Amino acid sequence: MPGVPVTLDRGDLDSLIAALRERGYTVIGPRVKSGSIAYEEIASADELPAGWIDVQDGGTFRLEQTGGDALFAHAVGHDSLKRFLFPPQLHVWKVTRGQAPAPAAETVPRYAFLGVRSCDLHAVAIQDRVFLEGSYVEPDYAARRRDAFFVAVNCARAGGTCFCVSMDTGPRVTEGFDLALTELGDRFVVEAGSERGEEVLAALPCTPSPEQDVRASLEQTERTAASMGRALETDGLRELLQDNPDHPRWAEVADRCLSCGNCTMVCPTCFCSTVEDTTDLTGEEAERTRLWDSCFTLEHSYMHGGSVRRSGSSRYRQWMTHKLSTWIDQFGTSGCVGRGRCITWCPVAIDITEEAAAIRADAD
Repeated sequence: MPGVPVTLDRGDLDSLIAALRERGYTVIGPRVKSGSIAYEEIASADELPAGWIDVQDGGTFRLEQTGGDALFAHAVGHDSLKRFLFPPQLHVWKVTRGQAPAPAAETVPRYAFLGVRSCDLHAVAIQDRVFLEGSYVEPDYAARRRDAFFVAVNCARAGGTCFCVSMDTGPRVTEGFDLALTELGDRFVVEAGSERGEEVLAALPCTPSPEQDVRASLEQTERTAASMGRALETDGLRELLQDNPDHPRWAEVADRCLSCGNCTMVCPTCFCSTVEDTTDLTGEEAERTRLWDSCFTLEHSYMHGGSVRRSGSSRYRQWMTHKLSTWIDQFGTSGCVGRGRCITWCPVAIDITEEAAAIRADAD
């Protein structure tokens, strides 16, 4: 449970960043990059997207400078923590002729993530189930995840494609964090969620939060929860999708779907990957690399004789049904955290909430 709230002045946010860096963390935070908000290494609060907000809808994203001087007025862009904990490209091993394969020598940073949202923390928890639980643990993910430090931010506004309230994953941070911030103008209400968080907080110039600040923090996320851009009815959704594999809506959405894989690339929980083996021109050295993959590609389900899912409708059905239904059978939870990146970054604005509602409307 969160600790006793304290107040940190906005001008002292650099003290937090410095405290994390002193403890050996590479601090990753949101920055404006290529017309979006991306997580990148930061050294000071001056690099945060002060005043920027995002305007999102199906197939559209833009940034506007209308957030005053707030550092976290935006929701999120295309990026997520998946890129750091489950990299898009990872060297697995390298071998020289006549020698045994050797694991790739790759230094794993100790990350401190600043400014992450509740939905992304829930996404990390979902990937923890995929990579850390069960009989087979993914060693690289385990190494990157082990020391990760999370400084979360409660959302002050909902994006146009957000539906985290439907998925019970936000907008207020409730678990999986070391520190949680609520931005209130020139100050932050800060709560510790772990012993590591308490230790870092003790090194900062904080004061006990007055009751009005604590109340304002709660009211802010209540307003955000009431202003979601989307909604998804989840009651019976698992059974609904499993019982309707031949619904005509799958063909209708396939007529628009480009099978580009954007939705899986920006999704914070999708974990499909492939391996690629390469050799040098002399044939003396070979290397194996793990790469992100997508269930929208023909090669993803390729077996002897061809691809199992050859049509666009079967590939979209596989993705959506797995995400919202059979993922529950595998991992005990939905694979969706309601951030809506797949809606925003789909070139043809396919909306997962709209597709689920259409199937529900005439499932008979």
